[in-house]
Formats: sequence, C-alpha cells, structure tokens
Amino acid sequence: MPAAPRSRLVASGNAFPAGPSAGYRGAVGWPDDPESLLAAPRGRRLCWALVEETGGGQAKAWHGPSWRQILWFGSPPGDPAVLAAELAAAVGRADWEGVTVGMADVDLVAPLAESVTWAMYWQPPDEVDQALAHPEVAGVLRPVARAVTRAPGARWWSSGVELSTQQYVEPVDRTTEGPALSDAAERLAAWRAFTAEDERSAVERPADPAANYSGHWWSSPKWPAPVSTTRALPGLGALQLTAIEDWPGWAEVRCWPLTPRRGARIYEITGPGDWVALVARYPLEVTKSRRHDWWRVTGWAGTWLMPDYAAAASDYDAIHLSVGGHLTTAGRALPVAGAGCLLAGWDPDETYWLADVLASAGPPVRWISDDSAQLCWRPA
Repeated sequence: MPAAPRSRLVASGNAFPAGPSAGYRGAVGWPDDPESLLAAPRGRRLCWALVEETGGGQAKAWHGPSWRQILWFGSPPGDPAVLAAELAAAVGRADWEGVTVGMADVDLVAPLAESVTWAMYWQPPDEVDQALAHPEVAGVLRPVARAVTRAPGARWWSSGVELSTQQYVEPVDRTTEGPALSDAAERLAAWRAFTAEDERSAVERPADPAANYSGHWWSSPKWPAPVSTTRALPGLGALQLTAIEDWPGWAEVRCWPLTPRRGARIYEITGPGDWVALVARYPLEVTKSRRHDWWRVTGWAGTWLMPDYAAAASDYDAIHLSVGGHLTTAGRALPVAGAGCLLAGWDPDETYWLADVLASAGPPVRWISDDSAQLCWRPA
C-alpha cells in the first residue's frame, strides 16, 4: 500500500505545501474584508456567477476563447494570464456598485444558489473553480467582491440567525410529517456513535488519499440529524429551497415555521475563524473516513478534524452558519491544532438545533418546484 503524501498542490487554490492555510488570515472576514470572498472557492464562484448573470452588460457574450474551452468543452483551465485578461474585459464593462445597489434580497439569491450548487466535496473542483483559484484570475473579480459586500440586498448575509422566520423543509414524499421537536440529545448521541463507528471501520480503507474510494464527505451533523432550519425570504418559503449543497431533487416540500424559545444559546459561524474555533474546542478526528474525498477537494493528506456536535450541545443550543460564513469558509482546508478542518455539507444560513428549544409557529405551507416561478419555487 503506497504511503500517503503529505500534501498535493492542486489547481483549486485550497491546497498548501506545508499545512492548511489557503490564505487564512484569522478573524478578519467579510463584509469587513472583501478579499475574504476571493480567498474562498464559494466566494469566488459567487462573484463569477454575477459576471455570468450580467456579462458585463452583454449577457453571456463575454466568453473569450479560453473560457469557452472550459465552459463549452470542459477543458482544463489554460494560461491564467489569458483567462484573467478575458475575464477582466467583462468585469470592466460594468459599474458593479451600480449593478448591485438595485438588487433586492431575492435578486442576490440566484447567484448565491449558483455558487452553492457547485460545492462538491466528493470530487475535485470543477474547471471553473480551478480557473478562479489562480490568484491573477481571482484578483480580476475584486470590483465585484467589493460591490457585493456593500450591496443593500446582501446586508443580512453577515447577520445572526433570524429567529422570527425559521423554516424547516420537509419533502412531501417523506413518511414522517413535521420536524422532530424533541429528543435532540438522543439524535446527537446516535450521530456521535454512527460517526465514531464510521471512523473505526474506515481503518480498512486505503491509506493512499488518491485511491478510488469515497465515503461520508460532510462535516455537518447530517445523519442521524437534529433539526435544521433556514430563514424565509419574501416570495420564498425557505432559503434552503434554492441555496442547498448536494441538491436532493425535491419536487414538492412542506415548509414548517418554527420558533426557538427565548434565550437559546446560539453559536455563530460568520467566517473561517469561528469555524476553526468550534473545531478546536470540540475536536473529533475523522481522518480515515474523510481522507479520500477531502483530499480530492483540497489536496491536504494529513489529519482531519471536525466538530463533535454532541459535545458542543453541552454549551450551545444551536449552531448557525451565516451566508457570509458559508461564502468565506466552505471548501477551504483550514489549520487547527496541527491538523486540518473543512466546512462541508452546510447550507448558507443553516442552523442546526442541538437542544429541544423549538416550537411550532403555525401550519406548514406546501411549495412546488416550478422552473417558471421566481427562484424556481411557488406556493401550492
């Protein structure tokens, strides 16, 4: 069995020759520092999606020959200098602060959802993410990143959990009906046992991170999961209907309004520093079970840690990931306690509720997937 290399430098821009860093600068982050968007794959892809949407004022006609090779034929990225020049021509055609100042909350959800769609942790970054990871290409997007951080429709992206509009999304074809508002401790204990057993059994998997093997790739408490929610937006039952990683193909859902009790203790992840601090305080090693998938995404072949959510529940009733936290943190291998950690499988504005602090706030509303509707969903 070949020995695992210490690291591999990949075009994703998330790898590192001596350990996780990926341009990580501690607590400074978006919106105070627009550069934090460009340091992260999802932030870069958001800016790219805005350029795609406007085309520098010319729809998608801006694509130069090098970008057409990527977008039309799936070719690997070519010369970064050429890619940067072609992208710069499109970026330079628009007044980005003028473009974003008139965009409402829901207008910015579409490019956000586009970025989230391409967050895949079980395979290498796609060709666009690889191209945008080159510093000279990402740097061209600086005016877009600066405009996004100042956009009125994105102000709530840095806010904490919106307690008055929390929505639980449930597929209509699910056998259960409604969120489980009790037994959170039992669910977390089951999650902890499942995760520990997965790590123990993974000792049989190849030590070579490049081996053709895949497993559980998320670092959220997805299963057996405590209840998770996102906020409602005008004309949209829940943000999670549109901005969701690993789209499950829902055709019809129920959105249940929930409200937490007053005084719930909520940990906020607003950027890389908050995520690293959470992992450092409640570390859980998942190297064997995550090694192969996370190496493909980041190039890091060392020790991997994620939060022990069952332990975190002793101090917090919930953990909330802001939209800005997702854009500046997801997909980046970040250093923690001599190891690496990766935010994966979290949706923007998602809150995982670790304690029985939720109550129903009314009957559910059915939503149907409809490509002709705003953001592809309409109330039934």
